[in-house]
Amino acid sequence: MTTVHPIEAESYRRMRGTVDLAGLPPLSRAVTERVVHASADVDYAGDLVLDEDALQRGLAALDAGRPVVVDVAMVAAGITAVATSCGLGAAEPPPGQTRSAAGIRAAVAQAGPGGVYVVGCAPTALFALLEADADPALVVGLPVGFVGAVEAKQALRDSGLPAVSNRGPKGGSAVAAAALNALLYAGGRR
Repeated sequence: MTTVHPIEAESYRRMRGTVDLAGLPPLSRAVTERVVHASADVDYAGDLVLDEDALQRGLAALDAGRPVVVDVAMVAAGITAVATSCGLGAAEPPPGQTRSAAGIRAAVAQAGPGGVYVVGCAPTALFALLEADADPALVVGLPVGFVGAVEAKQALRDSGLPAVSNRGPKGGSAVAAAALNALLYAGGRR
């Protein structure tokens, strides 16, 4: 077990003095705290959309060694406790599509069912994932931006897939990685 650095411990102590998340179920609390800690943005406490059963399913998939697929290398850089795969590097998008969408489609084909998907950058990657036949154990859908991010996250929630999302345009690679890391740390990985 890795010892938590004193700076991180102090950061958590101060955060818990700012926002009370004690009423949340264990994994929802862990994800919310990790996202707030990573972003220093307590507004996430009211913006995240979490489902404890979905988080349990994601944790079980991680424990079973299912693939973790990310949309961009920046998300992968924030996830150090498990290997990730990213299809972006080899993506050749057809005209009119983004590399992120092509990359997630390629990754879905390689990962197979039951994977954990972490989208922290491109709304088009999240839309592409929803159109694919991925059968994910969990989708961390936290892309960022003013064009398509809110709509992609709403589409994720409307899909009924097990998911973590938020309602606003905020998100990003660090936030998405933090959400996944919360589950990894809850499962004993650091």
